[in-house]
Amino acid sequence: MKVSLSWLREYIPIDLDPQEISDRLTMAGLEVDGVESLYDYLDNVIVAQVVQARQHPNADKLTCCTVDIGKGELFPIVCGAPNVREGMYVACALPGAVLPGDVKIKKSKLRGEPSHGMLCSAAELMLADDASGIMDLDGEFVAGTPLESALKLDDAVFEIDLTPNRPDCLSLIGVAREIGAFTDPGSKVTLPDVTFPEAQVDTRDINDFVAVEIEASQLCPRYTAGMLFDVTVGPSPLWLKQRLEAVGLASVNNVVDITNYVMMETGQPLHAFDYDNIAESKIIVRTAGKPGDAPLEFKTLDSKVHRLDPEMLMICDGEKPVGIAGVMGGENSEITDATSRVLVESAYFNPVSIRRTAKRTGIASDASHRFERGVDPEGTMFALKRAVLLMAQLCSARIASGIIDENPVKAQPVTIDLSPEALNVRLGTSFSADEMARILASVEFDVDKKDNGDLQVHVPSFRVDVTRPEDLSEEVARLWGYNKIETSYPLVKAQSRPLAGRLVLRSKIRQAMTGFGFCEAINYNFIRKDACERMGIEDTDKRTRMVEILNPISDQMAVLRTSLVPGLLESMARNTAKQVDALKLFEIGKIFYDKAPGEQPEEVEMLGGVITGSRCDQTWYSKKEAVDFFDLKGVVQGLLDSFHISGGLYERTDAAACPYFEPGYGAKVVKDGLVLGTLGKIAPDVGAAFGLKQDAYLFELDMDRFEKAVPQSIQAVGLPKFPSISRDMTFIVSKRVEVGAMTDTISTFAQKQGLIEDYFLFDVFEGRNIGEDKKSLSFRIVYRSASKTLTEKNIKKIHDQLSRKLIDEFDAGLPG
Repeated sequence: MKVSLSWLREYIPIDLDPQEISDRLTMAGLEVDGVESLYDYLDNVIVAQVVQARQHPNADKLTCCTVDIGKGELFPIVCGAPNVREGMYVACALPGAVLPGDVKIKKSKLRGEPSHGMLCSAAELMLADDASGIMDLDGEFVAGTPLESALKLDDAVFEIDLTPNRPDCLSLIGVAREIGAFTDPGSKVTLPDVTFPEAQVDTRDINDFVAVEIEASQLCPRYTAGMLFDVTVGPSPLWLKQRLEAVGLASVNNVVDITNYVMMETGQPLHAFDYDNIAESKIIVRTAGKPGDAPLEFKTLDSKVHRLDPEMLMICDGEKPVGIAGVMGGENSEITDATSRVLVESAYFNPVSIRRTAKRTGIASDASHRFERGVDPEGTMFALKRAVLLMAQLCSARIASGIIDENPVKAQPVTIDLSPEALNVRLGTSFSADEMARILASVEFDVDKKDNGDLQVHVPSFRVDVTRPEDLSEEVARLWGYNKIETSYPLVKAQSRPLAGRLVLRSKIRQAMTGFGFCEAINYNFIRKDACERMGIEDTDKRTRMVEILNPISDQMAVLRTSLVPGLLESMARNTAKQVDALKLFEIGKIFYDKAPGEQPEEVEMLGGVITGSRCDQTWYSKKEAVDFFDLKGVVQGLLDSFHISGGLYERTDAAACPYFEPGYGAKVVKDGLVLGTLGKIAPDVGAAFGLKQDAYLFELDMDRFEKAVPQSIQAVGLPKFPSISRDMTFIVSKRVEVGAMTDTISTFAQKQGLIEDYFLFDVFEGRNIGEDKKSLSFRIVYRSASKTLTEKNIKKIHDQLSRKLIDEFDAGLPG
């Protein structure tokens, strides 16, 4: 929105400089993007005095002048104006000046005589219409004074970036009202007089020439119209052209220019029809058709054809549409040079309807820009009278007697009860009720004080954005000054609460797994319906109870997953297909088990991980070795250790529980009788079903059970003072004996004895020398006392007792 300072001064006295006006408007919520001097093109145009004037020796209509441009400096200038004379003060454009029309002034020769500038007419400087001769500046001037300063041409144009909730400021009067609020509290906007002079009012009544019918009253609550006879259509006077050009509008003709001028002045869009093109002398405001009708084609003023939906609001005559209501008029009723009778429209249209129509037709006009934000419903009559009066004055027209005002739906005034106490609490201020009333009255709100001290505020009709007490709080804040409101903070205790336990657990697991060299995978919760079949899971297994998606994206995402295994294996297959042979992935996510129809599925959070490929990168100092089951077991054990979960056992898992594991390569992790999860080697046929071509190892842990196994607290133990002593024992047992069972027995024994500090398996041997179904297990037992240094004598008895217990319990033999 562009506004001219000189134009604003027609409505309110302004003594502030443009920069201060810009700053204050911005602080009041009307952000000024820029300020441009309207007479910037007068740079290098000065007041000069003609010292000598003589006839050009080679041209009858040219005069050779000697011009004083100040400080005693004389320029030769050739002039063709008939009124040039010695002693007169003139407007002189010096070399380097650029005049309107991109006229560049430079030194030259005219018919052999030098000319170092140009003596300008008022028309050439866009200061008046007179082009008959150069400007004859009347009065005393000093040569060399800039013309802009000498004539006090200090007009400026403000570029205001308005928010959508301030349609009242899409007008010069609206902006002037805002300026009046901070320039002088008692200053009010002076509106133009719209009283029709009797001498210009014709005896012919408008009602004898046109009738208005509103069929869509909800979309057009009010429609006013005026009429003029004997209209002379032609160019607009210079002052009107300058006003429009200053705010970014081009001149068309005097009738159209007046409608644009009044729109910019009042914010009320208008439209002028050629009355002689109105069929049956009738205006009908209706929709383009009925629901189900075919779209209507209509050519607008810009000569473009638009398809109109049946619900779009139209302005029609007795036979056809003549305009898209609130958006753009039709080419079939536009003003031309032959127009002699003009019908002027000023109406209020439903903002939602106009916005919908403008968007669908793709027409972004100045009128739709205002209507879709909301114009003043009570301002239609004032704008109409203003336009009709200007047309009578500038178009030598006569005004038809009477004005049509169809108003089937009256605008309801808005009254708001405002509590000063609540407003002060909201803003953190301490205004009195009288101060609030004064601030609101500065922008034409009517305020009454109630008996209880509250205020009753009557909102002016042009402020369609103010509907509740909070809006009034904003008005008080912006008019008083946002920058004056002190910054305050809520009086709340600076306290925090710990994160949920599961969030902390997930974070620590991610940290541990990335420390083991794993990358986190995030897979979809949706999988293929045949996932369980590819994993070899029987129909009786809980994991076959899948929740089907009613409208799946594809057959690859048909059901909710009941295991993390399919997603992890598919992720591994995609990577290995891209030649990423060595891979470690983990995922934390939920699985879903279907319940009764209509019920939410059971959700279980799981942790899964897969490894494949080489144990480490191949280098010159190391051999390429593939990962095996014990690499995966080490990861799981490392994860348990990082959470201080001790006493975990690894037991064989049933083939039915994990059919996707290769037989003999599956285990379950047990803690205090609770199964935390499973781990094992993926069976070759299952891997092939998921596109894997190399060995892969996988583990799954139940997050709920894992969290329960994490100790709530840990106890620190001091460093030992006395040295330890270690002894080894080797047993030959059946291959069916689990090492975990033996270590469990050692643990129970150690708890009773008190001297056993640590124990672990350090060697396994299988071979013909000990039998095909046998294996040799070697354990190292670490002894330590907290009170003395142990000797062989101290531990021999305990070591023998432990050895006999293991031999008896597991039918073990000793090496031969």
